[in-house]
Amino acid sequence: MALSRIIKPHQFLFKLATPSSPLLLSCKTLFPRSNQRRPICTKHRNDNFLSSEQVTISNAFVSILFKQPFSPYNPELNNLAPLLTPKVVEAVLNNLNNWRLAHQFFTWASSQHGYKNNIYAYNTMASILSRARQNAQLKALALEVVDFRCSMNPGALGFLVRCLGSVGLVGEANSLFDQVKKIGLCVPNTYSYNCLLEALSKSGLVDLVEVRLKEMRDLGLEFDKYTLTPVLQVYCTAGQFDKALGVFNEMFEKGWVDEHVFSILVVAFSKWGEVDKAIELIDRMEDRGLRLNEKTFFVLIHGFVSESKMDQALCLFGKVRELGFCHNVPLFDVMIGGLCKNNELEKALSLYSEMKELGINPDFGILAKLISSFSEKEEDLDRLLQECWEDISSQPKNLLYSSVLEGLVRNGSIDAAYNLLRMVMGNNRNGGSVLAKYFLDEKEVITLNSNSFTSVINGLLDAGKVDMALTLFREMIQFGCNPTLLLYNGLIDALCKLNRLEESYDLLRQMKEMGLEPTNFTHNCIFGCLCRLEDVEGAVDLVRKMCFYGHEPWIKYSTLLVKNLCKHGKAEEACKFLVDLLQEGFCPDIITYSAVIGGLIKIKSVDSGLELFQNICARGYCPDVISYNILIKALCKAERVAEAERLVNDMTLKGLVPSTVTYNYLIDGWCKTGEIDQAMLCLSKMFGKEREANVITYATLVGGLCDFGRPDDALKLWDEMDRKGCVANRIAYHALINGLCKCGRSSAALVHFNAMKEKEMKPDNYLYIALISALLSDSNLPSVLDTLKEMVDAGNLPDPQDKNFPIIKDAICNLSEDARTSSSIRDLIAEGRIPNVSLSEGAEG
Repeated sequence: MALSRIIKPHQFLFKLATPSSPLLLSCKTLFPRSNQRRPICTKHRNDNFLSSEQVTISNAFVSILFKQPFSPYNPELNNLAPLLTPKVVEAVLNNLNNWRLAHQFFTWASSQHGYKNNIYAYNTMASILSRARQNAQLKALALEVVDFRCSMNPGALGFLVRCLGSVGLVGEANSLFDQVKKIGLCVPNTYSYNCLLEALSKSGLVDLVEVRLKEMRDLGLEFDKYTLTPVLQVYCTAGQFDKALGVFNEMFEKGWVDEHVFSILVVAFSKWGEVDKAIELIDRMEDRGLRLNEKTFFVLIHGFVSESKMDQALCLFGKVRELGFCHNVPLFDVMIGGLCKNNELEKALSLYSEMKELGINPDFGILAKLISSFSEKEEDLDRLLQECWEDISSQPKNLLYSSVLEGLVRNGSIDAAYNLLRMVMGNNRNGGSVLAKYFLDEKEVITLNSNSFTSVINGLLDAGKVDMALTLFREMIQFGCNPTLLLYNGLIDALCKLNRLEESYDLLRQMKEMGLEPTNFTHNCIFGCLCRLEDVEGAVDLVRKMCFYGHEPWIKYSTLLVKNLCKHGKAEEACKFLVDLLQEGFCPDIITYSAVIGGLIKIKSVDSGLELFQNICARGYCPDVISYNILIKALCKAERVAEAERLVNDMTLKGLVPSTVTYNYLIDGWCKTGEIDQAMLCLSKMFGKEREANVITYATLVGGLCDFGRPDDALKLWDEMDRKGCVANRIAYHALINGLCKCGRSSAALVHFNAMKEKEMKPDNYLYIALISALLSDSNLPSVLDTLKEMVDAGNLPDPQDKNFPIIKDAICNLSEDARTSSSIRDLIAEGRIPNVSLSEGAEG
């Protein structure tokens, strides 16, 4: 809907509410206010409200407080205590620059016999605390005002509410307002409510704002400009488009729209993405003599650029251009930077040209942004340098050169950066950089520094060109530039990741000779390399050296070494490594120990893993669920499920919650030991602990139930799995179908076999054999034939030497002898797709 309607009398873009709504704002006449209201809080250095005697007393207090640290027992203060009045306290507080000292004095004065603070003294203290953002003390002060039944006028209430709201204590401000009304300490007026609305609006509390508006209307209080401004703001912040426009129209009708109100709606339009409406509103308001200032436009544009909404930013920039606000380097800087970041390079260059036409000299920041963005291709950068050389040539050449190098590196043109650097060094003067002509001017020689080399070397390392980086690094030293510690660290890290250990040690020795101390990062790069190489002796030796520097080896590398050693059957060597670390004062974490426990179990026994587990617990380590699971899995595999169950109880007592994996190990263990009821009990415990059973849980139990001749229970559990939304996978189907076959339930097995295939899960050779065997037992020869054909089509027919081939042989014989299937079997034999069992036997005979 056109925004032009905003300026037509008695017409609204959107009606704010129905006539009966509490939001229908009445704006007839302003509530009368006295022009003689006493200032709520003022400085009293030359205060007309103080008598000469009060000025003398307040100055005496200030003099004492400035002379020495505050003490409530200071005899000079106590001598003056009988002369305290609220006006004196106000004056003293306003002359103290330290909030803590002001608060100490205020607390002391409040405790003096015969003295009582009035609201102006409280508000003076509140103002000091809010400016210092001392929220705890400010909250206590607000409570004290209510507890001490301090009466106040509406202006003083509004001031205290604003103090609370300015530091985010909106809940406290709202509560104070209600308590003051309830107790009868003040009858709020429009100004009081306006202060509260302002606080609520800043916190975006739309519902509370609406409640207070209704309250004002019910009390017969008139709304003014300062009532509706926070209402407009809160609707804009909340994105309530219709209500915001309704309030704006109301204010426009009353002539209350000023630059601030205007900017609130424009900013909101911009945030809502309604840039066209924002610009139309700007135009309409200009026709009425209102226009946004340059700062507001800058804020809007900067907001769009930071969100990469460059189309909206350009739209507003066009408006700024029309208003003549364009002579602003920071504005061009933001716009050109945003366009460069958005890779809209031609538009960025166009704005740069516009700057020059307007006679605005671009600063180096703008040039650097352009250079960085145009550095993707040397040809583009060459074109930019040609167009901008008049401005660029006035800049320091070294800064320009560094920007070009950094831009090339940042945009991945590392070879171009490398060639340009070597040409300026004097190497390969005729080599391939088209940019060299700008920097080989004999009149202004480029002075290479460490930064020039560092950016290119780091770029080479990022590109994986480690040998080129090392060559340039050596040339850098020969050139007389000293490498930084960060550069050494980068090179050592790159070499260590390639397991080039000796070269890393060479660089470490070199940096020490240059007086650079290795950091924790330096040592851990080498430590990580040693761990990857499984060099236990070298790792321990380096740890001893790290102790001297106070550096700690990173746990991730210790754990890596331990895992690799255990993986290769060297768990005892891993244990010794951890002992050596302990002797050097470094405690491995539970993850590292868990890896060793798993390694010991693998190469020795469960008991060796248990022993280490008990030892680390005795040393104060708190094992995690993973540590327990390693042992529980091993115990269940060894059919020591009762011990595994005790471990689960132990972890529960320590506050750890067994995982689904924990219960799966137990269930599998009980199934393998023939305790199927115990396995089902574990499933119940899982649900009691709010642990979701997964497909592995159900597959294990289904297989276990079938193994113990309970196929009906297995099928019920399968249906329960489906109801709970647990999707069966290939492993689960195999467990169920194989189990049903074992129990002689070939028909049910065949149903689920077909369901499995419908879900595009391929049965394996073993499953075909199990199903054919079960169908043979039930004399279901047509289904045997169908299954055999599928098996042949899938290429899963076992070799005659396979242990399962006798089942296939038996099936072929049975099918050959049955009139219903013999013809199909002969065809398959004739096609050579299955062996002629009788011929095979004859040949063997």
